[in-house]
Amino acid sequence: MKYLHTMVRVANIDASIDFYCDNLGLIELKRYESEKGRFTLVFLAAPDDEEAQVELTHNWDPEEYDEGRNFGHLAYQVDNIYETCQKLMDAGVTINRPPRDGHMAFVRSPDNISIELLQRGDSLPQEEPWASMKSEGHW
Repeated sequence: MKYLHTMVRVANIDASIDFYCDNLGLIELKRYESEKGRFTLVFLAAPDDEEAQVELTHNWDPEEYDEGRNFGHLAYQVDNIYETCQKLMDAGVTINRPPRDGHMAFVRSPDNISIELLQRGDSLPQEEPWASMKSEGHW
């Protein structure tokens, strides 16, 4: 058995590509569009880990997606959690659970998918403003 990918439905493919690729740093591996089925599939992965993929499914006919908490979250390891969170904040992304401990943070995609960010290796020393930053919303 081999893990292939996790699929998440997205309402706006452009906003999702902006979030996952331009802000979070994933790369687009392949894209499939079905005129007959009226959907687009986009497969993404971290630059150095193309085997663990996320499939963004965009159904062309509008649907409203709620935030199924039974899904849980996607998790990515990052080289520097503070730099990653700062980049996301600078792009207008809310840091729902800041990396107060230098190790873990949570953000949400434009479709309310919870994303866990974990520091690669040991936790970084605590730093401001992160150490005293309050959580916002839920993750």
